[in-house]
Amino acid sequence: MHVGFIIASWDSIDPINSSTLAIIKECLIRDHEVSVLYTDNLTVRNNVVHGFIETINVMDKIPENIVSFYKKVTFDKKLKALHAFDCMMIRKDPPINPLVLNFLDAIKDEVVIINDVDGIRKANNKLYTTTFHDPHNTYLPITHVSGSKKFINKAIDESENEKMILKPLDGSGGRGVIVLEKNARSNINSLLDFYIDDSGDNYVILQEYIEGAENGDVRVLMLNGKFIGAYNRKPATGEIRANIQTGGTAHKYTMTESQKRVCKKIGTKLVADGLYFVGLDMIGDKILEVNVLNPGGITNINKLEKLKLQKQVVDFLEEKVDAKVEKRVELEYLLKRFSELRE
Repeated sequence: MHVGFIIASWDSIDPINSSTLAIIKECLIRDHEVSVLYTDNLTVRNNVVHGFIETINVMDKIPENIVSFYKKVTFDKKLKALHAFDCMMIRKDPPINPLVLNFLDAIKDEVVIINDVDGIRKANNKLYTTTFHDPHNTYLPITHVSGSKKFINKAIDESENEKMILKPLDGSGGRGVIVLEKNARSNINSLLDFYIDDSGDNYVILQEYIEGAENGDVRVLMLNGKFIGAYNRKPATGEIRANIQTGGTAHKYTMTESQKRVCKKIGTKLVADGLYFVGLDMIGDKILEVNVLNPGGITNINKLEKLKLQKQVVDFLEEKVDAKVEKRVELEYLLKRFSELRE
């Protein structure tokens, strides 16, 4: 099959930590054709969606070492209709330009897209958790989202917590995450001025501070609605953010039974929304974020648990493509039989 990966930049990939590169390599090991595509290279030619894609040239031997593999990759660049892909993975940090999803709308009925285009529309930012039904905050922290400084200030005043988390709605990788403390009330307005301007387009998230957050969080990977792996991310000294991009470190972690129940509870909804490969950020039994565009963690979990999660991901891609092909063949057969009966 021909698998496409929408990424930010090949040159920006960190081969040692990239989940995307691990999946790409596994596809090539299985003799699948692999191409990468950048969002600014999408185009329409005579009403057909194309892309200036870069296809990885076949290697005589794929290096075992991931860094050597990354360095050895060469590309053949060409303009190609996106209908030619069997499968496509969107592996780009959020937020994604809605126009990209409009381009992909043209092929979503013919090409397996992970995650589903309509699912990404629902979950393109951190508002997606509002679609979960958890009125008693059993697995979601108390969370407010607004572009109004007045509302955020009121929510802070009314909160029973002395500490809260403030972060931009469309951030990723831990960027812009800070801890608010009520006893530093004089600084809050200045912070809100920084996050929210007068355009009305900048929204922030105000979230309860969960005890134990100083010890990091847990990145959980979900595939087809099921938990496949997790690890503990601990923040660097003097840092509140546990993200690996901000200096966090990866540690082995065993999921609790209650955490597994939470994952199972939301797994059905993720699949129903077409969100098949997802990263959850958890502290205790609370889900802080649902990452649907470019969830990482494969390489860290592999190292800590001696696994190869990319194999499970590519198995799933193959199954989805096979199912779509079978459905297409069945439909063509039915149309042919209908045409014969009419004659």
